[in-house]
Amino acid sequence: MGRRVRDRVEPEEEFSAVPGVDLLADADRPDSWFLLVEGTPQSHVDLSDPGYLDFSYVRRIAHAVDLVAPEGEPIEAMHLGAGALTVARYVAHRRPGSRQRAVDVDAALVEMVRRRLPWDRRAQLRVGVGDARDWIAARHASSADLIVSDVFAGARTPARLTSAEFYTEAARVLRPGGFLVVNVGDGYALKHTRAQVATARSVLPHVVMTAEPGVLRGRRFGNLVLVAGHRPLPVEELGRLAHRDPEMARLVEGDDLDRFVSGHSPVRDADAVDSPAPPTDIF
Repeated sequence: MGRRVRDRVEPEEEFSAVPGVDLLADADRPDSWFLLVEGTPQSHVDLSDPGYLDFSYVRRIAHAVDLVAPEGEPIEAMHLGAGALTVARYVAHRRPGSRQRAVDVDAALVEMVRRRLPWDRRAQLRVGVGDARDWIAARHASSADLIVSDVFAGARTPARLTSAEFYTEAARVLRPGGFLVVNVGDGYALKHTRAQVATARSVLPHVVMTAEPGVLRGRRFGNLVLVAGHRPLPVEELGRLAHRDPEMARLVEGDDLDRFVSGHSPVRDADAVDSPAPPTDIF
């Protein structure tokens, strides 16, 4: 999910090839597009410059991409929720030679992106269709340096991708020094996010969170990004990058994160629910 986009788009350039899905030209950047699903902004891509990231939460995901391995070193990356493949394109741009796989449940959307928003064919990127939970469960253990979970059905993350059982599968696939990065949509009391942090920490010992101050204070609905791993994370570097972002964000870790999750228990499959729906006027 991202900020409002329609006031940046020329209406005559709008088109749709899949029911419920819109591609909108970015009036401010040539060769750039917004992907909306059921009215929710899901992705922005600049086909000429995959290093440009429009949404602030995507830039915070990209901070993890930049720090998961030495600069420019290829990695093995997996993307749960393909969208317009913004992060996958960024990985290929910043880390040439990386091998990547992405999965999305919507076959028509995947085909539309393949045709309308083609990626560099030199990139070692395979995109499949399937359920993200089943797909990650079928991957080999310790086979990914980076797993990005950014799955939304419209504006909500399905319950089966919020439980300890899901995090356990992702942790199994993650290499010892790798990062699991999760995009969480939430607002107000942040009850869903607090439970998600508790769930991630029940499986992976090292977890940090970044978000814009207004979202952290519950003043508005937005995106919070969790980074988790088997080993200590580059906390100072992640915090510095978040703070220097054009839409300044804060990193929460250690004692502050303990207080954030206080009183919240890990989510299990039996009690998992979809992430909260955003306010109807947010987009």
